Order: sequence, then C-alpha cells, then structure tokens
Amino acid sequence: MEQKNDVEAFKRFEHDGWEQSVAAYDHRFGSLTTQMIMPLIQELRPAKGEKLLDIATGPGYVAAKALDCGCIVSAIDISEAMITRAREAFPQGIDFRVGDAEALRFGEAEFDVITMNFGMLHLAQPEQAAREACKALKTGGRFGFTVWAQPELSIGFSIVLRAIESHGNSAVRLPAGPPFFKYSSREQGVGLLTAAGFASPKARLTHLAWRLPNADSLFEAFYEGTARTGGNLRAQPEENRERIRRAVRESVASYERAGAVELPMAAWVYVGYKPER
Repeated sequence: MEQKNDVEAFKRFEHDGWEQSVAAYDHRFGSLTTQMIMPLIQELRPAKGEKLLDIATGPGYVAAKALDCGCIVSAIDISEAMITRAREAFPQGIDFRVGDAEALRFGEAEFDVITMNFGMLHLAQPEQAAREACKALKTGGRFGFTVWAQPELSIGFSIVLRAIESHGNSAVRLPAGPPFFKYSSREQGVGLLTAAGFASPKARLTHLAWRLPNADSLFEAFYEGTARTGGNLRAQPEENRERIRRAVRESVASYERAGAVELPMAAWVYVGYKPER
C-alpha cells in the first residue's frame, strides 16, 4: 500500500539533501540536466523584455539562458546552498533568492513565463506548486516544467533503482513524498497542468545521452548528488551499499564505449498557458 505523503518531513528531507549535494549535483548531473534547457526554451519562447521566473533554479543554468534571451529574470530555490552557488556562477543580472515553489512570494500576474527544470520531482505538493505558478502568471503567460521519463527510457535510473531493489535493506524508510515518476506519464503531466488552471497543455518527449567517465560514476552521481535516491543509498548499511555499488558497476559495463559510458536517458517537457478568466 502506498505511503501517505508526509508534507513537512518530506520538504525538510529534500531541503537537507540538496544543502549537502550542491557541488556533486552540479558536477555529476549538470551535463545531463542542462540538455533539457533548450527544449524547454524552445517550447516557451521567452522574448526580450518579458519577466521570467525560474523555480527550483539549482545552479542557475535556466535562469542564465533566459537572461541571454533578454528576459528580466528572477530565480528561486529552497536550498540556500544552491542559491549561493548560482550567485557565484552568475553574479550579474539575475535576482536569485531563496524561495518555496509551493508558496511563491511574488505578486499575482507578475510574470510572462515561469520555468522549472526537474524541480517538480522534488516537491511535496506539486499540485500546489502548479497552482502557485498559474497565479503568478499574467493572462496568456506560459509555464513549462521538465521531468524524467519512466525508468525503461531513462536507463541510469533503471540501473540504480533495480540494484537498490535487489540488494538494498528494505527496512530503510525515507519520508514519504509523491511517486518520483508520477509525471513520467503524459496523462499525469497534462492532468497536473489542467487541474492547476492551465489551458492548451502540451507534452514533448526528448531523448538524451548521459556521458560518464567510467562504470563507477553512475553510483557516485546518485550517492553524492541527489536528495531522494542518494538519501536512500546513504541510509543503507555499508554491506548493502557495497552490493548495490557492485551491481550498478556490472550493469553499467555493457554501456561502456571507448573507455567511457553513455547511458540512454529521456525527459518530458510540459507546457501550459494561463487563460483569460
């Protein structure tokens, strides 16, 4: 039976996980997650002079691209450490601030465009975040977010999750949140936008390649650079964790080419428009 979400405990867990994973996330996942910036931008088409809010900005890459498009950019993240890293990377032109996607501290109808690159997966109340985004948009404004596709299309996740299922200690329990791959279903992603008040929702699947230097890099990426899966791995007894590591290494070996690793991955872009009342 599915656990009931523990909203406050899950929010603390995600916050604390990202506070300690900033550098590793940027280093391990940056080359992958940044591949979805252009698909997101292409769907939303931010224009010069438009006001754009990037939610769950992480190291700030989507916000920086929006600035390049000539937008007036604000960006928030729940993690102070992430905001610090974003400010260091992009010190000019972007209003970076700590903020909660589920309780935006901006005026109603303030923005033309709102983006969220892989943030929806880490929210305790994604439905609330989508409603907040709709409220913060002007009439005709656009909201776009990305999520990973199901594990069978995102092989990095499939390998790690199978190894945890086979070799992990089932007694490890993390604070309950929404299913990680809930919006990997087109129906669920479009439904989220519709329920939040958006019109003409669209979905686009994009195939990616995750290039890693060696067979151990996948385990290290999740162990050091993620909140939810990394939290599970860090909570495992050492002997179970080492069995998981070995299983991941063995599975990754079949994707090694010329001394490096290339894993097929995929992600969805969902876009909705704020209608006239």
